[in-house]
Amino acid sequence: MTLTVLHSAAMLVTMDDDGREIADGAVAWQDGVITAIGTTADLAPLRQRADRTIDARDCVVTPGLVNTHHHLFQSLTRAVPGATDASLFGWLRRLYPIWARYRPDDVHAATRLGLAELALSGCTLSSDHLYLFPNGVTLDDTIAAAADIGLRFHATRGSMSVGESAGGLPPDALVEREPAILADTIRVIDRFHDPAPGAMVRIGVAPCSPFSVSEGLMRDAALLARDKGVMLHTHLAEDDDDVAFSLERFGCRPGVYAERLGWTGPDVWMAHGVKLDADEIALFAATGTGVAHCPCSNCRLGAGIAPVPRMLAAGVPLGLGVDGSASNDSGNLLQEARQAVLLQRVVGGAEAVCPRAALRLATRGGAEMLGRDDCGALTVGRRADLAVWDVATASNTGAWDVVAGLVLCPPAGVRDLFVEGRTIVAGGALRSAPLPAILADARRSIARLQAP
Repeated sequence: MTLTVLHSAAMLVTMDDDGREIADGAVAWQDGVITAIGTTADLAPLRQRADRTIDARDCVVTPGLVNTHHHLFQSLTRAVPGATDASLFGWLRRLYPIWARYRPDDVHAATRLGLAELALSGCTLSSDHLYLFPNGVTLDDTIAAAADIGLRFHATRGSMSVGESAGGLPPDALVEREPAILADTIRVIDRFHDPAPGAMVRIGVAPCSPFSVSEGLMRDAALLARDKGVMLHTHLAEDDDDVAFSLERFGCRPGVYAERLGWTGPDVWMAHGVKLDADEIALFAATGTGVAHCPCSNCRLGAGIAPVPRMLAAGVPLGLGVDGSASNDSGNLLQEARQAVLLQRVVGGAEAVCPRAALRLATRGGAEMLGRDDCGALTVGRRADLAVWDVATASNTGAWDVVAGLVLCPPAGVRDLFVEGRTIVAGGALRSAPLPAILADARRSIARLQAP
């Protein structure tokens, strides 16, 4: 029953329904749940009897950031020669043979590395899309790694079932038999999925993409997810090649294909949606189908600029994702929010997306899209997932609007990070796990993967 009170924040950004921002803000939590919020003066009586107090002067406090799309296994394959200047399909063809050599310890090392990077940059909840399982790799390897770091984790059981010989993109050695995919998906849901408020682990069903799985698997995956009460995730309309494949293979655009197979609804979120047209945006808005916007990856692979203002105006649920580290080369969600603002302004002008809208996508928007009404905002009754940002550093000093400054001139990292009220980062250092060991494990795996 430890009572913690954080006080004296330059600004407390609640992301509540009224969008309150509280100067000289304070927040209290106990047993992982926020119990009070207000000014430092409001919470003075609680502070006097608190077991722990945290001074947040010169800091902006926000809900922890929420990453809605990632491939954490890719953290070991950044800036790979031959993939640095390729578009999506060529990039995949270069990397598939490397990923085929992964072992369980490589996936564990990559996941810990990627989650450590996310934690140090203010993320408290991350989804992950693991869609290849060579050499005994299982989803369990990522879930164990997430427990080490201490972030909330939405692990999605991905899959590929259509290899090159059947007209798909991945090599045949990396695809699985569909009955085995479905059986293992049931296994991990039954073993790990926690639907309760405050859950640290949830499982999703996530066939990789229309160009790597069959129509039958897509349909069966949707039926399975709804029978089990879990969410659905896949890639959709990422670039022109993706749309062209759908038109040639299925005779329709990606959104129509998704709807035909039961892949629309508030329990579905798609990665990217760069090439969604007006009809598809209307469909997603009407059905509550979400989109994880990954601007840095979209730039890196030359995919294009997602129609974010049109999706927001239509009411499509939206969150932000860093995407795989091999297609972004970074895992910093605050930088993703900045890129989202800048990218939309290139095509839509200076008012296309404002910094506060991007920050909301990075917090409450992402949480709600992932079905989490227990986090994503700093309000009484929600979980104590908080990011504390020092805005008196060289990168922030001079920002008159400290909230907009978080996005426009973001700090290098988070000062403190709390998940379920537990300290994950303190003073800019990872406290939940030993960073030197995480880096050493990653380097060992990289050396093996680079060996002839």
